[in-house]
Amino acid sequence: MLKRVFLILSLCGSMSYAANPSANSGALSNPPSEASIKQLLETAQARKMVDSVMAQTEVFMKQAMQQATQGQQIPPKVQKDIDKRQAELMAILKEMFEWNKLEPMYLRVYQKSFSQQEVDGMIAFYKTPAGQAVINKMPVVMQNTMNEMQQMMGPIMQKIQRMQQDVVAEMKAEGRKKGG
Repeated sequence: MLKRVFLILSLCGSMSYAANPSANSGALSNPPSEASIKQLLETAQARKMVDSVMAQTEVFMKQAMQQATQGQQIPPKVQKDIDKRQAELMAILKEMFEWNKLEPMYLRVYQKSFSQQEVDGMIAFYKTPAGQAVINKMPVVMQNTMNEMQQMMGPIMQKIQRMQQDVVAEMKAEGRKKGG
């Protein structure tokens, strides 16, 4: 799940990197100003994207728990404990991904990765109708991507669970041999 959060955060912060992978070529001769990066982050609605990621993460956690229990009845005491742990994890994640902690990181990364000209170009793009469409539709794109990936991962997760069950069964059998 944390991998998913980091993936989404990195995508929301550097959507245009794929268009120009040579941009990250080490030290830049003309690094962007802090003000221009802040303008880019505001124009690209990076803060809103982070908030969206956090909301999606909470939903994902609940869905993952439902899938893990596979419709089994969970005793109220256990459900209360699960809810408490999920709330604690979300509180940790929300604290970790507070905008006042993320923005300085974005500033450092963007100054190391993009030139002033590239930041100016991204700002100009995100102000266009096409750029606004990217910003507005990226949460849907990410959600659809995650849905597709979950479908792809379903059979793999079943195989992993079977392998885990086999290992546990082998360990029990081995323990019975030594103990018996």
